[in-house]
Amino acid sequence: MVHLRDGLSRRYIIVLIAGMLLLGVLLAAGPAVAMDCAPGPNGAGVYVCDARQSVPRFDSPDYPRESIFFSTTYAWLEDFAPLYSAPDAGAEVVKSFDVGLLYTTIEGTATDAAGRLWYRVADDHWARAEDVHVVEESKLTGVEINVEPERPFGWVRHVVRPSPEAGVLPPEDTPWISRYTFVEIYDVVEGEDDRIWYNIGDGRWVKEIYVALVDVSPRPEDVGEDEFWVEVDLYEQVMAAYEGDRMVYAGLVATGIPPFDTNEGLFQVWAREEETHMYGGELDDYYYLQDVPHTQFFDEEIALHGAYWHNDFGAVRSHGCVNMPPRDAEWVFNWSENAPNTLWVYVHESEPDHLLARYGEMMAADTGYVTASGAQ
Repeated sequence: MVHLRDGLSRRYIIVLIAGMLLLGVLLAAGPAVAMDCAPGPNGAGVYVCDARQSVPRFDSPDYPRESIFFSTTYAWLEDFAPLYSAPDAGAEVVKSFDVGLLYTTIEGTATDAAGRLWYRVADDHWARAEDVHVVEESKLTGVEINVEPERPFGWVRHVVRPSPEAGVLPPEDTPWISRYTFVEIYDVVEGEDDRIWYNIGDGRWVKEIYVALVDVSPRPEDVGEDEFWVEVDLYEQVMAAYEGDRMVYAGLVATGIPPFDTNEGLFQVWAREEETHMYGGELDDYYYLQDVPHTQFFDEEIALHGAYWHNDFGAVRSHGCVNMPPRDAEWVFNWSENAPNTLWVYVHESEPDHLLARYGEMMAADTGYVTASGAQ
């Protein structure tokens, strides 16, 4: 016989047992389910739990099964590498590039009578294996955004040791933070060194030059409330994709290096190519890039596109285009294909201290942003 003590009724025991069983089921289902529990009515050890699955604010994008990157191999060519009409040293030399940035896709291989390996490259030409160097495109990706961010976020653009407070040097035994580490910003202050510092959590502070940040921006006036648009911040070297006022994706970019600065303004995409050739420049500034992936032209010959030939995102690098990690360019290309409008591209340059004033306003309004004194 069960004796009820300490004010517990049989009804509460049944609720308690049911709650324990539910908890066991949810724990078995894995860590993707978050539960918030609070004391139930009348206390007595009974808890009411919200078993709804939580939605992560940021998600890593999935690679589409039909992605061109699963079947494409990229390579760079030696300067002055001869390109032949056939995989044979006695064949006609049909082209030879000078010094420059020379990248191609490998479309096939062959072995000649002497056992020498050849690669079939641009425009059905053949190159000796010793003139071809296979590369792997950057696997860096941005983040899908499911819930509007509570605070600015971004990526470490240079390896850095964080400081215990703004404006001071870090202890020598402080662990380094690696490049491309994802961070959120909990406070912004101007240090005694007259530099802007960011609190990236856990008592860690870094100078603003070490991170590239994204913050929710207002929709440009000419963009409709349901239209798709991409923001490119030239100072931060980041991009963000929006559906109306809702940010849905963000990542790092590499825009034009002087004198090839990317123009500021509001543009619309006028042509889209899943793969296209790009070439230009002169002398040692010459470049030839075969099969540039997921290209969207918006300012004459300037485009959003994937860049498989480098991994220097978060810094200026290009001849004016907006270079994106290949996976990000693919995501934006596929996403914008279903847009209700021709994709808008808004290019602007924020000020180095743009978050300093913004945080002051947020904290004065008590919006819930974290301050230097602690976490929310």
